Parts: sequence; C-alpha cells; structure tokens
Amino acid sequence: MSKGYIHVYTGNGKGKTTAALGLSLRSVCAGKKVFFGQFIKGMEYSELKCVDFVPNLTIEQFGRDCFIYHDPTKEDIRCAKEGLEKLKIILNEGKYDLVVLDELNIALYYKLFPVEDAVSAIENRASHVEVVITGRYAPQEIVDMADLVTEMKEIKHYYTKGIEARKGIEI
Repeated sequence: MSKGYIHVYTGNGKGKTTAALGLSLRSVCAGKKVFFGQFIKGMEYSELKCVDFVPNLTIEQFGRDCFIYHDPTKEDIRCAKEGLEKLKIILNEGKYDLVVLDELNIALYYKLFPVEDAVSAIENRASHVEVVITGRYAPQEIVDMADLVTEMKEIKHYYTKGIEARKGIEI
C-alpha cells in the first residue's frame, strides 16, 4: 500500500471492534503488520489471546476497566493520554501497516484528551499507514478526516432481554 486511508466504524450497533479485528486478521494474512490499540478497555477480552496465534499482530490496552457506567477517573485519563502518546509514535514511525484506534471515539466523547490531539496524531502518520478508528459517537472532526465511514445501527439486540456479555462473542 503506498497510501494509507482512514476508516471509521461508529454507531450504536454491535460489531465495530469485531469489524476492526476482522480487518486486522485479513491484513496479517496478507503479510502486513498490525498494531491494535484499545482505549478505555482494560478488561480481559478474548481477542487479547489472538497474539498467541497470529503473527505480526500486537494488541495493547490503554485503559483500566470499562468505566462507561461512571465518570472517568484521573487514572483513566492518564492511561488514555499515555496511550495516545504511544500511538503518536507508532503512527509516525510507520513500522505497522495498519493501526487500529479501538474506542478512540469513546475516549474523545468522554474528553479524555482533546480531539485536536487525536486528529494531529493521525494526520502526522507515515503516509502508508492505514488507520481504523472505532467507537460510538464519532466526532465530526474524525468523520471529516476519514476516507471511509461505516455506521453500525442497532436494530435489535438480545441485551435488551437481559442477556449478559458472553465470552467469545462480546468479550
């Protein structure tokens, strides 16, 4: 790839991270290197084990737990800011062909760092680096800079019937 594009997977439907993981798998199977950075998340998600089976894939979390049911703490903000600083370097170095900024939109929604900082990091990436940004509530600045925007729309979901997140499906 001589030019990397920017994808945004947003909306209130399930499947944003899953789509990014699918693209990551496709990329490594094509001989590409992928960095998958997860904002907000710090829980033991099943995809973290993927690196044991899939070469050229790195996954790192920049969160402590999923705080979406309460306000973020200073520690949550610190983790997110440190994650963004690391990703600035990764994006700029160009060692990875695909860089996923999982739940970046949620980090921006909760104002863990300014949207301008995220936009600058993405704009200053190595030109060949493909970027995927996931999470609900994509800010207009992210949508405007993107080359591809997909909105996942919830039509129906079993969690409305009290079904908890299941290992291997949601976590």
